[in-house]
Amino acid sequence: MKLFKKILIGTGVTVLVAALACGATVYGLWHNEISGILSIRKLVDGKKENASGPVYEIEVPGDYYFDDFLAQGGAKNDQELIDFLVKNLTKGIIPITLNAPSIGCSSFTFQDEDGDRYFARNYDFSTTTSMIVHTAPGNGRHASISSADLQFLGITGGREIDSFMDRALALVSTYVPLDGINDAGVSCGIYMSYQKDDGVVSSTDQNTDKPDLTSTTMLRMILDYADDVDEAVELVKRYDFHDSANTSFHYMVADANGKSAILEWVQPEGHVDDDDGTKRELRVYYNDDDDALGTMEGEDDFQYITNFLVTPGYYDSDDQKGGYDRYREIPETIDPTGSNGKGLFSKEEGLSLLKTLGRRSWDADKESDGNGITVWSSLYNLTDRTVTWVSNEEFDIEGSVFEYSL
Repeated sequence: MKLFKKILIGTGVTVLVAALACGATVYGLWHNEISGILSIRKLVDGKKENASGPVYEIEVPGDYYFDDFLAQGGAKNDQELIDFLVKNLTKGIIPITLNAPSIGCSSFTFQDEDGDRYFARNYDFSTTTSMIVHTAPGNGRHASISSADLQFLGITGGREIDSFMDRALALVSTYVPLDGINDAGVSCGIYMSYQKDDGVVSSTDQNTDKPDLTSTTMLRMILDYADDVDEAVELVKRYDFHDSANTSFHYMVADANGKSAILEWVQPEGHVDDDDGTKRELRVYYNDDDDALGTMEGEDDFQYITNFLVTPGYYDSDDQKGGYDRYREIPETIDPTGSNGKGLFSKEEGLSLLKTLGRRSWDADKESDGNGITVWSSLYNLTDRTVTWVSNEEFDIEGSVFEYSL
């Protein structure tokens, strides 16, 4: 009997040691990922009455391998990005799919009477699951707060994050931001541009000897590395740009100094576009040098964007411009008499304009994208690095408005 007890004790110790060794190995390999998964919490429940999806928040520790991603030359398509993410973030265990739905959005900049600079953004889509992403990678990279739609990761229909696999997938939200701010006071947003060839959306697919970035990874690069708008533009110029999932995007970026820019990729001749996106070239329109866009744009120091290319001569008529009515609403609200070219506007007025542009109340018949919901509204104060984040147009509902600071 004593011998049997010794055998049992010895076996138990062996199993315990093996389990501890296994646990130590797993933690050593996954400690940042485990910490990120454990940090996920739900902020807002989905609501059937307004077709809204839930909102979550994640604190992402470590550098999430973005330096490694750039060092390998980035990625020129979704599959290359997926291969990198599976190898590094999910260690080959959790499969990943990337989707890019057709979205419709609005953004604008302004300044208040104290001189604080703001970047405002509405993200328009349909019922979906949102994630507010907090990062602090260190090693010369900026901390940031960004917004992600988990539809891009295959978590569709506004469903809950209710499994370990969903939580592991949520780690990838660092690679699919749609807007955000960093601790240098730089904000950026990504917007569908709906560039078409014979009625079919045509993607940008530059192929030179430069390294490569996809749509959302370019935004992540700006948040992680840019100190201001000029640096953001110079970073973008170093890469070939590749739209994701047969879509097309343009960008707006702004900084605490009051400078902003719209970035678009178009054919050299401007109007002519085709399905060979390899020929497109980057064009940059700054808020203090955009007379070519029109009298209204040239006179305004603030800047705004929706879902059509601002590049002159691209369209035959305004009727072809997606979100043109929302685009006009912005300057007509901020500068209705033509005497407020500096874009003086209060934080409260900025939130009110985001609410006006919200797609639940905006006339959907004027829109061609079919998106009837503003999933979130984010207002970034670039001067004091703070964020007001509103879920699903619920501006006046307790528990749906969040304040953050970098």
